[in-house]
Amino acid sequence: QVQLVESGGGLAQAGGSLTLSCAASGSIFSIPAMNWYRQAPGEQRQLVSTIFSDSTTHYADSVKGRFTISRDNTKNTVYLQMNSLKPEDTADYYCNALVVDNSRRGPRNYWGQGTRVTVSS
Repeated sequence: QVQLVESGGGLAQAGGSLTLSCAASGSIFSIPAMNWYRQAPGEQRQLVSTIFSDSTTHYADSVKGRFTISRDNTKNTVYLQMNSLKPEDTADYYCNALVVDNSRRGPRNYWGQGTRVTVSS
């Protein structure tokens, strides 16, 4: 089994910054991709950013130039540095990982519990 634990959410002012972290633990052989999603109240969950094991990254247009995703493969941890925050960034942010376990099964999809980000104007 694999667990994802997020941290770093909270309250920020518009124009401010926050950094989210997500650490994966458990039976992990490799993590081909790690993602950040967000879900605002009353809206569907949306993909914010992806980072692959070779460090290739992708961003939603709404966060390009403001958010930076990175990962530490030695710690199985993914980060999301969020700068120039806007009120519309307010949402619950979820970590997601595609994991191949130590029995070489997968990749399987795992989710964190979510962390709330609130940006005030």
